[in-house]
Amino acid sequence: MMQKDSKIYVAGHRGMVGSAIVRELHRQGYTNIITRTHKELDLICQQDVDNFFASEKPEYVFLAAAKVGGIVANQSALADFMYDNMMLEMNVIHAAWKNGCRKLEFLGSSCIYPRMAPQPMPESCLLTSSLEKTNEAYALAKISGLKYCEFLNCQYDTDYISVMPTNLYGPNDNYHPEHSHVLPALIRRFHEAKEARAESVTCWGDGSPLREFLYVDDLANLCVFLMNNYSGNETVNAGTGKELSIKELTELVASIVGYKGRIEWDTSRPNGTPRKLLDVSKATELGWSYKTELPEGIRLAYNDYLTNPMRAER
Repeated sequence: MMQKDSKIYVAGHRGMVGSAIVRELHRQGYTNIITRTHKELDLICQQDVDNFFASEKPEYVFLAAAKVGGIVANQSALADFMYDNMMLEMNVIHAAWKNGCRKLEFLGSSCIYPRMAPQPMPESCLLTSSLEKTNEAYALAKISGLKYCEFLNCQYDTDYISVMPTNLYGPNDNYHPEHSHVLPALIRRFHEAKEARAESVTCWGDGSPLREFLYVDDLANLCVFLMNNYSGNETVNAGTGKELSIKELTELVASIVGYKGRIEWDTSRPNGTPRKLLDVSKATELGWSYKTELPEGIRLAYNDYLTNPMRAER
């Protein structure tokens, strides 16, 4: 269990997940948190990572750094997504092991599960059938990180765990018009349509896919909870256990943003995986559950979008 003065390294602290973990650690009274910006430490460079761990010797590591993006970004840069994510996660996990890190927590993604996995998806369905092609490269990298933690536990008796979140949203999200995930992309699109008084907004696909969304501060709370309360080779799903269609999500975002025009659908565009609901019974049995309902979370996220100085540049 982490002590309040334990040396804790949060990799990826400027991203949505990493910044939420730092907020949660501060909220719970942890005082010795180490961070490095990408300019200060390039996690893809093995020597730099080795040097950092050798000098800092963190006791606990939250590995939240990743190269992320939506369907367009994933499809257009498959090789980059695979290389960058595999390199950074292998470098950090390996350096943590070499330098005696007490415990590491690896952050993955629900896209690791098969495209046609049983619904809701239990942790045990990993690698039972083929992946969704639109994000296969990212998923393979995340599976590799998860498995490397598992294999280190088996071979060297380490205490490395992993958590697999569903679709996340909240403060410090990426609102880039092409490289963001569905919820932040909708927030930006409807806000800009409202400002421009556009008569209609066109969304991708037919609106039928079902999705689950978890507010990122709830994930951060689970991450700290698991670091203190869970050990095991199998990953832990992080979600709400609730889902809605993309059409329902779109209408909800439009309502919260205040857009009054028409919503149209471009069915020539890809839908992505038809359904992605996590089985969250494992986290529930461990004693954890989410707090933020989707309408409240979207309102908080929209407020972040309006006040985020980086939103226009992303």
